[in-house]
Amino acid sequence: MSKKTLSAAVLATAVTAAVAGVNMSVAEAASKEKCYGVSLAGENDCKAGAGTTCAGTSTVDYQGNAWTLVPAGTCESIEISDSRKGSLTELSRDLPN
Repeated sequence: MSKKTLSAAVLATAVTAAVAGVNMSVAEAASKEKCYGVSLAGENDCKAGAGTTCAGTSTVDYQGNAWTLVPAGTCESIEISDSRKGSLTELSRDLPN
C-alpha cells in the first residue's frame, strides 16, 4: 500500500469516526431535557442568567435561571428542598444578588 493510499484511508477513517461521534451526541441530546433550578452552585450545564457564560457559572444552589441536562421526562418530578421542583422554563427563584 502506498503512502498516499494509506493517508487517504486514515483520513476516511477519521471522518467516519467524527461523523459517528456527532450522531451519537445528537441521539444522546435527544434523550435529555434542560431542567432549571435543580443544579448546585457551579454545577450547571449551561446558562446561569445575564452576565454569565456557560457551564459551571451558577453561583447559588438551585439557581432558577441555570439549567442542567436530565433524562427526558424527569425534570418536573425532580424535588429539591422545601417542596420545590425542577422546571422546563426559567424560574425567578434563588437568583444571585
